[in-house]
Order: sequence, then C-alpha cells, then structure tokens
Amino acid sequence: MKVAITLLNRFRQITLWWRQLRGVTASSLAEERILSGQSWEEFCDTLKAAGASLSFPGTPRDAFNQAEGYRYLTRLTRAGLMAFLEHADPKAPVLHRVVHETVKMGADNPDNFYQTACISGEYDYRITGTRNTVKYLGFGTQIGHYGQGGGMPPSGYLEASQLEIDPDGRFEIIVSCQPQPKNWLPMQADSGNLIVRQTFLDRDKEKPADLHIERICPPGETAAPSRLTPQQVDDGLKSTSTLVAGASLLFAKWARDFQKHSNQLPQFDPETSTAAGGDPNIIYYHSHWALAPDQVLLIEVTPPECEHWNFQLNNYWMESLDYAHYQIHTNKHLAHYEADGSVRIIVAHRDPGLPNWIHTTGHESGTMCFRWIRARQHPQPNTRVLTFSQLKALQQKQPTTTA
Repeated sequence: MKVAITLLNRFRQITLWWRQLRGVTASSLAEERILSGQSWEEFCDTLKAAGASLSFPGTPRDAFNQAEGYRYLTRLTRAGLMAFLEHADPKAPVLHRVVHETVKMGADNPDNFYQTACISGEYDYRITGTRNTVKYLGFGTQIGHYGQGGGMPPSGYLEASQLEIDPDGRFEIIVSCQPQPKNWLPMQADSGNLIVRQTFLDRDKEKPADLHIERICPPGETAAPSRLTPQQVDDGLKSTSTLVAGASLLFAKWARDFQKHSNQLPQFDPETSTAAGGDPNIIYYHSHWALAPDQVLLIEVTPPECEHWNFQLNNYWMESLDYAHYQIHTNKHLAHYEADGSVRIIVAHRDPGLPNWIHTTGHESGTMCFRWIRARQHPQPNTRVLTFSQLKALQQKQPTTTA
C-alpha cells in the first residue's frame, strides 16, 4: 500500500520533470489535464481503487461493517476536499475542523477538538489566541499527509505549558523555520500542515481556546488568498483521492495487525504513532476487540500521574464510535475509581449496572485505544474477557467505590 502510493507519486514527479525538460510547465500540464477531463477521471479512478481497503486481509465482510466502511470512505473524501481544495492556500491559511463528530480517522480522540491549517515553509505565520479553560492545548507542524505514502511526521511541536501567556490569557505564537525568542513553533521547508489538539476533561464545562492564524506579510503586502488556478484544482483532486486511498489502507493494515492480540492492550510503538501524525507527548495502546453477546471485556489499570488519560472504543476502520450519543469512552475526569486509585473499565453490549461502562453501540468487534498524555510512567492495562455472570460474581467479592 505505502509502496504503491509512493511509486505513484514518484511516477508523477518524474513525468512532470520529463515534461519540463520539453518545455511543459506544471501549470500548463494542469491546464491540459483539466481541459481533457483527466484530472477528474484520475480522481474518480483513485477513489474507486480506494475501495480495495474494504477487502484488505482481515477486514470484516458482513454488510454492517462494510456499510460503515463505505461511509468511512465518503468521510475521508469530505475531509480531503475540505483540506486540499477549500482550505489549501498557504498564503491565506484558515484554521478549520477536518476530524470531528462525523469525519473520523486513525482512532480520533473523542476528548479532542481538532483544528488544522495549510502552511508552507516558504512563509512565516502568527497564531493569536485566548487560552480559555480547555485542559490540554498543543500545536504541531507536520510534513506530508497519508496520501503521500509516508504518514505525517512532525516538524515542530509546542504545548500550552511552554507558552508565555499574559494575565488575560492571551498569547501569540510565531510559526517559522527560523528560531524566535519566545512562543516559537518550528517548521521545516517542506512542512505543509498545522495541527491543533485541544483536549477536554469535560466537554460540557470547559471552553476551547479561541485561535486565529495569519501569514506574516512583508511591508506593503496583504495576506490575500491566491486566485484559483487549474493547478490548484488538479493538485487538490490528486491529494484528496490519494488521502482516501492511503489513509484507508494504512489503518486497514493496522487493524489487521491488531487482531494478533485481540482483547489485549499492548503498547503501540511510539515512533510509528508519531510518524503517522500522533501527538509526541502521548503513549498509545492500540488493539482489536471482539465479544460474544454474553461477554464483557474488563480492563484494569492504575493510572499514573499524567496530564490526561482516556480509553475509547472504535469500529474496525479505526473511527471512534458515536460519542455524540453514546458513552463510548472514559477519561481521567469522567472515570470512577476504586479505593486504591485503580480503574475498572467494562466494555459490554448492554449495561452491566456498574461504573465505567463503554457502550459497543451494536458492534460485535472493532478496534480500541488507551492513551496516556505526558505520563511519568506507562503502566500496562490488564484485560480479561468474562461472561456477565462471572463479572457479577467478581464484583460481589470486590465492591466498587468512586472518587
């Protein structure tokens, strides 16, 4: 999958280089592709090919999971069009939400308010904002995207605890390749994406930061957006379709591999998660789960001292389940604790009548994720598959208290 997309992009680069030797520019080639309809045809062909991720080895073939898979592909398409066509101008970046309640990918965190913007190492940017009360606020610059076959490795990171913030909660961040005296978010010449993660302990009570981004212009120049060109549309269609193909196949491969340790939660390789665009301050535990109607998955762990932690349930395609309407996750604030500070999380198809119930929302299997944010230790969550009667018997021996 990764090799195929990389080879496709390299073939396009070599083709463009060869045409340039013959006097054909990138802009004139884009005009040819738009006029001939080739841009649209390749976009549609790549989207069609992306359907192969739904038949990748290990994927569930029942109608319910396949239907979710097709919806997933449409969501990725929506995300790509928003990022690569509507808000793809690094001269006039716009902070917008690509991943949210109805567009999900890569075990998106239900506690997060994600924002992103298109940037370029060719320019410098200013982010201004008010901190407000959201628990965790992190800014990152990234290289590439899933459609380019190389993930989204970080090129810079800045967390709110590192910011100089005035007494009214206001701050200013400079995003640039050159170091700045304070509140500097580094990037590189090939950086192309800004990501903001705002993480809630309690969405109902906390207020996300108010943020704005602008390009820093030389004197006399305004940050006006670029005029639409055939090349922008041609590039946007390519990036959108390869995002759909690349992301869906990447996470289909991950989900297949997670089945090797189904109903367990081994630590995920930090280098792999960071290279795929994960927060470098987070340790992840990714896995697969599968439960019969009368089974529950009991997860037990004593959370370490950390900025934040949470557990979530996903479908097979690594989309978080419907957290807008169901309790499909818990976190440091929401969880009920035992008297000794440990936590018991219960994944079950129906309410067990106990705290920390995670609703499967009609799914018989899927993927799951545990994460520690800025933790000093990384304890291994213990898991057991029990029947409801076994869970009840266990609970009678060890009554739950809350804190």
